Amino acid sequence: MPIKCSTEITPEKGPKANIIEVSDLSFRFGAEKVLENISFNIKEGDYLGIVGPNGAGKTTLLKILLGLIKPEKGTVKLFGKEIGKINNRSQIGYVAQKSAQTASEFPATVEEIVASGRTARAGLFKKFNKEDREKIAKAMEITEIHDLCRKLVSELSGGQKQRVFIARALAAEPKILFLDEPTVAVDVALSEKFYELLNKLNKKMGITILFVSHDLDVIAREVSSVLCLKRTLVCHGSPKDFMNKENLEKLYGPNYKIIVHDRHDS
Repeated sequence: MPIKCSTEITPEKGPKANIIEVSDLSFRFGAEKVLENISFNIKEGDYLGIVGPNGAGKTTLLKILLGLIKPEKGTVKLFGKEIGKINNRSQIGYVAQKSAQTASEFPATVEEIVASGRTARAGLFKKFNKEDREKIAKAMEITEIHDLCRKLVSELSGGQKQRVFIARALAAEPKILFLDEPTVAVDVALSEKFYELLNKLNKKMGITILFVSHDLDVIAREVSSVLCLKRTLVCHGSPKDFMNKENLEKLYGPNYKIIVHDRHDS
């Protein structure tokens, strides 16, 4: 039986407490320092872009925040708990950098991929109940892929694949969504649609979003705050504060260039 979809979106309400707390964080690969003495807090409902040049430690920071690797020193807390002590991992959604590219290797339908994201909340080897199936359907409805549910993921475009993996993360009802270079290999027009989706997830559903990007144009117009890395923390503030000559030169050197894309409303 096809899953029936619900269009209801109900954001959680509450005080804007710290949802992520990072204190004196450092990390190295062998003798190479990747991150050094980084501290910052992220509030519930924030929409944060993480920027910096190649090798600045952006993806490494994301993996530490996810608990995938351990820092050399310092602490990371999510929801007021140290990352290693969080039992309910379904609160944390993650879309990796190459999710869309590797999707072609999966002999699975869109619905099967999205449903696999519900396992973190429903439990391994447990059958989905009515609520689980409703949440899977809702995730596909929100990301506008419900009409693709029977298609193989390998048959989809890059933009559609990205939406599938966003839906997979949403099926677990996360409070935080991490994305690493979410629009790699996606053209400008599809990128616009993708960021419209992220904005909806943040504004209407109240999901805290952190994403890594090289696209300064996107950062300048989409996010509510920016975290700038170059091994250390260069700045953490509003896009307006970030987009000044001093910060950009610290990050990219004196010969930086910003490419601005035309926006097309549809």
